[in-house]
Amino acid sequence: MSPKNVIFKKMAKDKSVGVYMAKRDFVDRVDSVDPVDGVILVDPEVLKGKKAFVQLSCTFRYGRDDMDVMGIAFRREIYMAIRQVYPPMQDREQSTHTKMQGKLLRKLGDNAFPFFFEFPDNLPCSVGLQPGPKDSGKQCVVEFEVKAFSAESQEAKVRKRSTVHLMIRKLQYAPENSGTAPSGKTTREFVMSDKPLHLEASLDKEIYYHGEPINVCVDVTNSSNKNVKNIIVSVDQVATVVLYSNDSYVRAVALEESGDAVAAGASLKKVYTLTPLLICNRERRGIAVDGKLKHEDTNLASSSIVKEGVLKEVLGILVSYRVMVKLIIGGIMGSSEVGVELPLTLMHPKPDLASWKRRWCLRSSSAPT
Repeated sequence: MSPKNVIFKKMAKDKSVGVYMAKRDFVDRVDSVDPVDGVILVDPEVLKGKKAFVQLSCTFRYGRDDMDVMGIAFRREIYMAIRQVYPPMQDREQSTHTKMQGKLLRKLGDNAFPFFFEFPDNLPCSVGLQPGPKDSGKQCVVEFEVKAFSAESQEAKVRKRSTVHLMIRKLQYAPENSGTAPSGKTTREFVMSDKPLHLEASLDKEIYYHGEPINVCVDVTNSSNKNVKNIIVSVDQVATVVLYSNDSYVRAVALEESGDAVAAGASLKKVYTLTPLLICNRERRGIAVDGKLKHEDTNLASSSIVKEGVLKEVLGILVSYRVMVKLIIGGIMGSSEVGVELPLTLMHPKPDLASWKRRWCLRSSSAPT
């Protein structure tokens, strides 16, 4: 095999089975998903007549495994598929689907067997809610796993020493075609004022990449007799846990309280620039982040793109973003607000834009906390 090819491998403690995969990230293109393929290496002498299986699962976890209450586990299997790889159900040539599998089989020898899974098109992507600094245990997360094990049968009790787990991720990239740049406007009339206050806000595009600054154009025409005391612009993340409670968590992941004022009869047009970054939200509980492998770094969760007709209730955690522009209006009886909401999409570019992504990652990593 070419030295450029990276192979992920993991063996069971008793060496009965091992998993070999060429990648751990699988792309959801909405209308299709990368299949999960790899090779299982078995040791017939250690198996001693047992069978070898491989399993692909998608799990929604909303509590630690040791938090089971009255037999109710804080996890739910969204999807599970199991294949028997040894003894093989068909010959290796029929079971081999990719060139990488063929290379691995030639390298590993006669005791290696291919496996292949196709994702259903209604599964969520890898995403989790960030725990607080003092929280312990596993976070609320949607996670994917490839598991290989040896046992007398599929339903038999499996020993931990005969099991190997390899975490994988299901990801989405930004679509190539962007929609219309979002814009919005509102007019507020006040008692004892002959003329209204008018607010317009717009973005320069619909899709932004992680680490890219977001320019928000704000245009205020204050024909009223009220004073605008402050203009607040934020990028809000909305994470909705749709699987068990439909709870929504709204967090401002980038915020600017400008202090800009617009007196009665005056106007203001200004562009505010905000850059939502995980590094600036690292200690905040409930921030949705993209799935990660082991202890590697990640980023704010990408916007969820859902195929039409798919039931959202099975998608675990849905993530969206919006820009909020608020005017704080002074008054005798206290302050009031006038606001405009602009939806946006925040995602990674496709891999062919990797050089662009690296440039923004470097910029993001040097941002102040």
